[in-house]
Amino acid sequence: MEKFKIAVIPGDGIGQEVVPAGIKVLNKTAEVFGNFAFKFEEFEWNCEYYIKNGKMMPDDGIEILKNYDSIFLGAVGHPKVPDHVSLWGLLLPIRRKFEEYANVRPVKLFEGIKSPLCNKKPENIDFVVVRENNEGEYSDMGGRIYQHSDREIVIQESVFTKYGVERIIKYAFEYAKMHGRKKVTSATKSNGINFTMPFWDEIFLETSKAYPDIETSKFHIDALVAKFVTNPEYFDVVVGSNLFGDILSDLGPAIAGSLGIAPSANLNPDKKFPSMFEPVHGSAPDIAGKGIANPIGQIWSGSLMLEHFGFKEAASIIVKAIEKTIKDGICTPDLGGKYKTNDVTESICNKIE
Repeated sequence: MEKFKIAVIPGDGIGQEVVPAGIKVLNKTAEVFGNFAFKFEEFEWNCEYYIKNGKMMPDDGIEILKNYDSIFLGAVGHPKVPDHVSLWGLLLPIRRKFEEYANVRPVKLFEGIKSPLCNKKPENIDFVVVRENNEGEYSDMGGRIYQHSDREIVIQESVFTKYGVERIIKYAFEYAKMHGRKKVTSATKSNGINFTMPFWDEIFLETSKAYPDIETSKFHIDALVAKFVTNPEYFDVVVGSNLFGDILSDLGPAIAGSLGIAPSANLNPDKKFPSMFEPVHGSAPDIAGKGIANPIGQIWSGSLMLEHFGFKEAASIIVKAIEKTIKDGICTPDLGGKYKTNDVTESICNKIE
């Protein structure tokens, strides 16, 4: 039996509610399959920690996390802490220090969920966004001078390296190849951003030559978001820069019914460092503590973690249990249902068993 040591960071708001749900489903799956097990260790690093200590995690936080096989994160964010402080204090350092350069975000319309798009069925919305996760528009380069004056100047640099762009585009093609997907679409804006995006396009074209069996296409980001809405069935795997991938992977689950169901994997594909798994949704302070948060994004993120560990059948079973739970109408209010977080979690566990 393989045993995995998992660092758990529930974070803020509904993260405190959905992370226990995700752990419960992972433990149930381990019990049913019997060939793997987990040891979860929780860290209370969040905005409350910041308010008390002036930092989102201790100075040796990264060193502590290095000793784990994976990180299971809930959500980060609190009205009393600016978003750029909470994000740059916890989530982004983990992604960068551990070279979690591939952010994989599946988008799927499940039977039983009504898409806000007219007449779209489950077979029409089933694609994956692969987002570059370490550089691009979210690079920590720039600054402000003459703050709070009429002469204030703000500079934010985008950084695209050949190494970084090549590896994320190659990962997108490899992902398509491994998962039987037939097309990779590139998000660009080379008609308006005249240095980084033509560079991205050149590398996409060059990389695609090594994958002659995979169809390719590219769209400027403005046209691409429109096509997500008008023709989502066109897409299979979509690869984009840090900013473009972020935008697309929020729009994707929105057209699939709810951000509450959307998972993500922050992957270090070489497994040199731990990867991190988290739902796409935020901390949702407006519904925190009410017991109505949708746990599916967190639970599906746990499935992605199992797939990363090599347990593809177990990962698939979790997704099937999610699908059947939704089909049976056991849904939280964000999906138009009347059930609570625990009800959905119990249903998924029962279906796994």
